[in-house]
Amino acid sequence: MTTTPEPAHSSFPVFGTTAHLLVTDPKALRWALELLRADLAAIDAACSRFRPASELSRANAAAGTGTPVIVGPLLSEALDAAWKAAENSGGLVDPTVGAAVVGLGYDRTFASLRPEQVGTPVTAPAPGLRIVEWDPHARRLRMPAGVALDLGATAKAWAADRAAHRIAEATGCGVLVNLGGDLAAAGAPPEGGWRVAVADDHRTPQPDSPVVAVHSGGLATSGTAVRTWTRDGHRAHHIVDPRTGRNPQAYWRTVTVAARSCLEANTAATAALVLGPDASRMLRQAGLPARLAHESGEVVRIGGWPVDVPAPWVGAA
Repeated sequence: MTTTPEPAHSSFPVFGTTAHLLVTDPKALRWALELLRADLAAIDAACSRFRPASELSRANAAAGTGTPVIVGPLLSEALDAAWKAAENSGGLVDPTVGAAVVGLGYDRTFASLRPEQVGTPVTAPAPGLRIVEWDPHARRLRMPAGVALDLGATAKAWAADRAAHRIAEATGCGVLVNLGGDLAAAGAPPEGGWRVAVADDHRTPQPDSPVVAVHSGGLATSGTAVRTWTRDGHRAHHIVDPRTGRNPQAYWRTVTVAARSCLEANTAATAALVLGPDASRMLRQAGLPARLAHESGEVVRIGGWPVDVPAPWVGAA
């Protein structure tokens, strides 16, 4: 009798978080890891707002000059993903929050962010995509003065989807890519699916963290427990309400959503944090399974999300 080998796993730091890669064929791990590292390095060079030489930084610097910027294929894909998220969320996930995010103090990589920021946040509502000229066919972008794009709400999820499918196609085995709580699965999963722990902080899941099985598509957890700092004596975090340019009023601590893709799951989870008490209705209308943890500790399950069951896990959302 032959036995199926356990999935192989590797991880490394990226995008200010951790990338976890799992493959069903241990012999494919080295190749899969090389593909993932190369993919993410190229995406970082194109889409990071913390790299002055990135394509996104150059595009933001050109805002207000009247000169259109022709972007490369990777940034073009990332912009299409951001536009799709904005449309699907009714503007609750909007890449034009760049100036607001900087105004809140998130003006450098999180690893180098000062825990205590001095000064009152200077923010304003996101101007919205209506004033941005984006031609995806010509890959031509033009923005008026004062507009800055931030792809932090979508690029990681899009990158997970992209990498998982590319690696599965190249290796012919099942793949799970987890980028700081944004998970994408492609190819044939292991028996019983990928066992994933859901936690406030993907870096430190607890022994009693609930576990779900992921067979395909995406799973994303958005929350306000990680990536926080203090500004003018008030706690701030990376989730921004485009309608105000500020953090949404505290309501949900974390929201986890399952969907056909990680991008779709992440968009819904982020929109839910912004909506607060109205998130349950939005998720029910979308028909997406979700787990919402209230600031009080109460847990709301929607769309057939299973009752919390702790179990052995291989990664964390």
